[in-house]
Amino acid sequence: MESLFKWLFLCGLAITLFAYFAKDRTPDPSFYDSFSLDAPIQTPTTEAPFKTTAEDQHYTIEPKFDYELYGVIVSYNDADSIFDIWHHDKWKDYLNVRDICVIWGDNVRNGVYLNMKFSNDSWTCWAYWPDQATGKRFDMTALSNNHLLVDEVTAKKALLSAETGDYIHLKGMLASYRNPGNGFSRGTSTVRTDTGNGACETVYLSEFEVINKANAGMRFFYQLAKWFTILAMIGYVVAFFNAPVHRRYR
Repeated sequence: MESLFKWLFLCGLAITLFAYFAKDRTPDPSFYDSFSLDAPIQTPTTEAPFKTTAEDQHYTIEPKFDYELYGVIVSYNDADSIFDIWHHDKWKDYLNVRDICVIWGDNVRNGVYLNMKFSNDSWTCWAYWPDQATGKRFDMTALSNNHLLVDEVTAKKALLSAETGDYIHLKGMLASYRNPGNGFSRGTSTVRTDTGNGACETVYLSEFEVINKANAGMRFFYQLAKWFTILAMIGYVVAFFNAPVHRRYR
């Protein structure tokens, strides 16, 4: 039994590693054919500044525009990630739950994203292309890095369920916000053509929806493989410690 569980664990581990990387592959453009890929909708807002609270921290929200976005997630960063030392530890910012980098328009239709890589850190979405020809095909004005503020349970749960390749819809307000308790503040971009520091959209969410889940089958398979591997490892440990002891006599 010890040997059996060992091989089951090793096979499960190999399958889990394969599924882990395969589940985040962004689908082909045809996956998004039936959905809108129009530019974000931004309109004047009538909302006045207001206050909200997250994790005993108090924030003032100053709406700038109503905002609505449909697009494809190419990378994201969670504020509670072990690699993010800024949001919680340095800024006491518990309102900005997640940043998502989203593309739309011809960036999706022509499939240029398949030849690129994307990543997020605490501030920025990075887009990498392998050559100048690919860079010329990619429209940086059809990409946005969104700092998403959320204090509503349903929208927060939906946001945290989103993954790379998902086609999503979000609605809320472009807004600046601040924490008077420690002086932290952050603004927002109000155009899609700016770059560099301050070019990210800060959105106070009222709605968030994953409309089309990418790689749903592979993501489910990954969860099965992961739990199979864990159970096989437990089986191996139990079998190892319960194996009979063989003594040699001379």
